[in-house]
Amino acid sequence: MRDERFCASNCSFTRAIGTIGNKWKPIIINVIGTRTVRFGQMDSIIPHISRKVLTEQLKELEEDGLLIRIAYKELPPRVDYRLSEKGLAFLPILESIKEWNFKYEVALIPKENDRITYNK
Repeated sequence: MRDERFCASNCSFTRAIGTIGNKWKPIIINVIGTRTVRFGQMDSIIPHISRKVLTEQLKELEEDGLLIRIAYKELPPRVDYRLSEKGLAFLPILESIKEWNFKYEVALIPKENDRITYNK
């Protein structure tokens, strides 16, 4: 859910955070990247997001001009999503965040299959 107080702020940084500042929007933008993706694909790729929240976030990203929603008049209905020019311009920022995390990440979280076993 968007915080309108952030979006209406006099500070440009605060407004930017209001546009992309929850945990799901950067993840959605990263998943879409430079390709066209369907709702079902995003739903299966992004862990722990409900379909309701994904729908809300996609709608807000479209309203903010980061995302283009392409609806086809077919049966069954088909909808594709891709990033707009504004959304594509955000990808290098996400890459910088990933590089920052990689550089300063304290400890890697082991994958389920990579559980550490100790010899006694």
